[in-house]
Amino acid sequence: MDGLHFQNNTKSNKTMPHTIVIGGGFGGIASALRMRARGHKVTLIERLDEIGGRAQVFKRGGFKHDAGPTVITAPFLFDELFELFGEKREDYLEFKPLDPWYRFYFDETDSFFDYRPSIEDTNEEIAKYNPADIEGYRKLINTSKQIFDVGFSQLADKPFTKFRSMLSQIPSLLRLRSYLTVAGLVNKHIQHPQLRQAFSIHPLLVGGNPFDTTSIYALIHYLERRWGVYFCMGGTGKLVAELRALMERQGIDIILNTDVAEITTDAGRASGVVSTDGRCFAADNVICNGDPPTIYKQMLPSQRGKWKKALPESATRYSMGLYVLFFGTKTAYPDIAHHTIWMGKRYQSLLHDIFNREILSDDFSLYLHRPTATDKSFAPDGQDSFYVLCPVPNLQGNVDWQVEGPKLRDRIVASLDRTIMPGLSDSISDDFWMGPEDFKTNYRSMHGAGFSIAPNFTQSAWFRYHNRDPHLPNLYFAGAGAHPGAGMPGVLCSAKVVEQLVSETEVAKTGK
Repeated sequence: MDGLHFQNNTKSNKTMPHTIVIGGGFGGIASALRMRARGHKVTLIERLDEIGGRAQVFKRGGFKHDAGPTVITAPFLFDELFELFGEKREDYLEFKPLDPWYRFYFDETDSFFDYRPSIEDTNEEIAKYNPADIEGYRKLINTSKQIFDVGFSQLADKPFTKFRSMLSQIPSLLRLRSYLTVAGLVNKHIQHPQLRQAFSIHPLLVGGNPFDTTSIYALIHYLERRWGVYFCMGGTGKLVAELRALMERQGIDIILNTDVAEITTDAGRASGVVSTDGRCFAADNVICNGDPPTIYKQMLPSQRGKWKKALPESATRYSMGLYVLFFGTKTAYPDIAHHTIWMGKRYQSLLHDIFNREILSDDFSLYLHRPTATDKSFAPDGQDSFYVLCPVPNLQGNVDWQVEGPKLRDRIVASLDRTIMPGLSDSISDDFWMGPEDFKTNYRSMHGAGFSIAPNFTQSAWFRYHNRDPHLPNLYFAGAGAHPGAGMPGVLCSAKVVEQLVSETEVAKTGK
C-alpha cells in the first residue's frame, strides 16, 4: 500500500464513509491512519489531553519519563503507517538499536546476564551459567522460528471472527505444541534455573504469566532475533507526536478531553457515539481502541450478554496489574543498561502470588528503564531518568494501594540501593508512582489490568475478543484486548486486521 492508495480512494466529505475511532493508543492511531488511507473521513476521540493511550509523557523537576511502552520490535509496522501516504518514517524518527537488549540481574546470586543482538555474544553469556545450554538455546530459537512462521507471519494480521478459521489452524497449533506454556517450552530446552527465568519472561511484557501463557508467545524470541530491539530517540512520546503530526497532515480530526459514554446502535449496526458531555457523533463505522470488557460493560451494555456465550465474565482471566515508580537521580548510574530485568529470589511462586492468589508479596521482580543510557535529553546533565515497572495483582486482589503504594516504593528503592544502584536512597529525586487504580481511572482498564485480558490459550485467536463484533458488523476492535494481543506489534497488527475486515465489507458491497 502506498500514497496512491490514499489518493485513489479519497472522495468528497459528502460521499466518503465516516469512521470514528474511540481511543488514541497505538491501535487507535494505526486504525485511524489505515482508514484514512482507504479514503474514509476519520475522527479520533480521546478521553485524555493527549493521544498515545498508555504512552503518555510525564515531566518532573527537569526529568522526562515515558509512561508506557519503551521497547520497539518489528519496526516495519511503524514504517508501514508512513508508507501509506508515500512518506518515510526515518525522515521523522530515529529508531536506535540497543545492546544489550536486556540485562538481567539475579538477586539470589548477585550475577548478571546480558541478552544481546549477537547470538555469539549471547552464547558467551550463556556459557557463564551453563555451557550445555548453548545448544539448548539454539534449539529454542529454532522452535521459536517455527512458531513465528505460523503465529506471527500467518496469523497475527488475519481475522479470527469465525470458529472455522480457528479449526483450520488446529493441526499447525498442535504440531507446534501450543498447548504447552512458554515456561514449559523453555524448560524443555534450557536447564539452568536462572537462564530458564531469563528466556521465559517475555509473556510478562504482554501481561501473561509464563507458567500459564500459551507457548505461541515464544515467537517473541525469534521476532527479536529477526528485527532487533530498538529505542525511539526522543522517547515514545516523540513517536506519538510524529504519528499525530502525520494524522494531522492527512486531515484526520482529533478530539481530545472527550470521554465516550455510549456506542449507539440502529437496525443492528453501530450508528455513532455519545460523549459523557452529551455530544453526539454519527458514524458509518466505529473502531474501539479501548479495553473490550470495559466497552461491552459500560458503552454497550445491550451487547454484553451476547458476548458471554463466547467469553463468560466468570471465566475471563485478566492480566496482572502494574505498579510504576518514576524518578530521577541527582547522580548518574552509567553502569545501568537501558533495559534491566531485576529478578528477585522467587520466580514461579512469586508469579503464583500475583496471578493466582492475587496478593501483594513483600518481594518482587522488576523491569528498570534508564532511557538516559541512550538519550541524554531525558535528564539534566550528569543525572539520570528512570522508571521501575513492578508486576502486582490487579484490582481483583484486595490491596489498599493508598497504604501499600508508598510502602512498595520504599522496598523497591531499598532493594535497588542494596544491589545495582548504591546510594539511590540519597540520590533519588522527584519520584512519584501510579498503580492499578490509576490504570482503571486513566485508561478505563477493567480491574486496572495492565494489558487487558491475559494471553492464555483459551483467550487467544478465536477465543480472544474478535476484531469485529459478532452482532454489529460495523463495530471493530483494535488494541491489546483483541486479536492478536498486547504489546506494540500486537496492537499494530490488530489495526491491520481491522483494515482487512473493513476492506472485505467494502468489496462485498461495491464489488471493487
